[in-house]
Amino acid sequence: MSDLTNEAKAFIVQGLASYMTPTEVVNAVKEEFDIKVSRQTASAYDPNKAQGKGLAQEWRDLFNECRKRFNENLLDIPIANKAYRLNMLDRMARDAEKSKNRPLAAALAEQAAKEMGEVFTNKQKLDHQSSDKSMTPTINNFNGDAQAASQAYQDIMGGK
Repeated sequence: MSDLTNEAKAFIVQGLASYMTPTEVVNAVKEEFDIKVSRQTASAYDPNKAQGKGLAQEWRDLFNECRKRFNENLLDIPIANKAYRLNMLDRMARDAEKSKNRPLAAALAEQAAKEMGEVFTNKQKLDHQSSDKSMTPTINNFNGDAQAASQAYQDIMGGK
């Protein structure tokens, strides 16, 4: 670990903090610095792994700061945006149609429809009506008029 420059170490820590695998980090270090690093060496810069137990505090702090920043800025990742995903699906569907791959084109169209219908979210639409509309909730706004509210209550309850 000591034969790496601080710049390379920081690069490894930042890669691991942004959820890159050790193998991806090794490949990125080779490409960026032309340094061959083992997966075990890269893993040693992840304080959440057993190999990273003895990691210096400066690298732990950098890891935690980068991880926090990465998680807070998820919308900066293009595929996290609905419009980007729909554009990508559109391009893929057009390519599938050009190559006469109709099953793939249909599957991509279905996925785009689900994306538009927010199938992939955890939002829920609540419908407070019965199928025959007999139990449709009503909203009464009496604006502090106790007499009108009391009368409406008595009417509903069948009282006087």
